[in-house]
Amino acid sequence: MSSARDTVLGRIRDALALAPTPAVVLPRDYRTGRVLPDDERLAQFTDRLLDYQARVRPCTADRTAEAVGELLREHGVRRIGVPAGLDVRWLAGYDGEVLEDDADVPAPQLDTLDAVVTASAAGCAETGTIFLDGSPGQGRRALSLVPDLHLCVVDLSAVEVGVPEAVARLVPERPTTLISGPSATSDIELERVEGVHGPRRLVVVIRTDA
Repeated sequence: MSSARDTVLGRIRDALALAPTPAVVLPRDYRTGRVLPDDERLAQFTDRLLDYQARVRPCTADRTAEAVGELLREHGVRRIGVPAGLDVRWLAGYDGEVLEDDADVPAPQLDTLDAVVTASAAGCAETGTIFLDGSPGQGRRALSLVPDLHLCVVDLSAVEVGVPEAVARLVPERPTTLISGPSATSDIELERVEGVHGPRRLVVVIRTDA
C-alpha cells in the first residue's frame, strides 16, 4: 500500500504530464556590460562589505600572505581549515595548524577549527556579495559555513559592478554560495543575531592587482 506521500507525488507527476508546454518564452534581457574604474569598484565593494560588518583588507598580490597572516593573528586563530586547491603561498605568513579539507572530514571536526581560508569565484560591488563555486581553491560548502570565521581572498579583477555581470562569470553546473557579510538574521524584535547560518565573522582580503 502506497503512502500518502507517494500518492500526492504521483498525482503531481500525472498533472505535469498532462500540462501543455508553455508557449511563452520569458525575456532574459538583464542589464549587463556595466563597468567602473578599479578604484571606484574597490570603494563601492569595500563600502558594502563594511556595511555588512565584515573586516576588509586591500593589498597587492605580492602581500597576500602577509595580509592573511596578520589578520589570522589579530583574531587569535591557531587552527585553520583550507580547501585542497588553495594557493599554499597565501599561508606563508601563518604559523598555526592547517587542516586540508576533503569530503571524508565530518562536519563536527570542522566545528573545531578557528577559521577557514578560501579563494572566491567572483564578487559584486553593488551588493557587496562574494560568490563561491566549489572550485578547488574554494572547497565544499560545509567548509565555508561551519567554522566561526571565514577569511576569503577576492581578486578585484573578478569583482563586477552588478549581479548579472557577476553571475555571468559563474559556471551554472557548479554549486554556488553567495556571501553578503557574516551570517546574520534578526528576531521578531529586530535584534541582530550573527552566526546563525554560517560564520559569525567575515574577513575579506581584496587583491587589488591580481
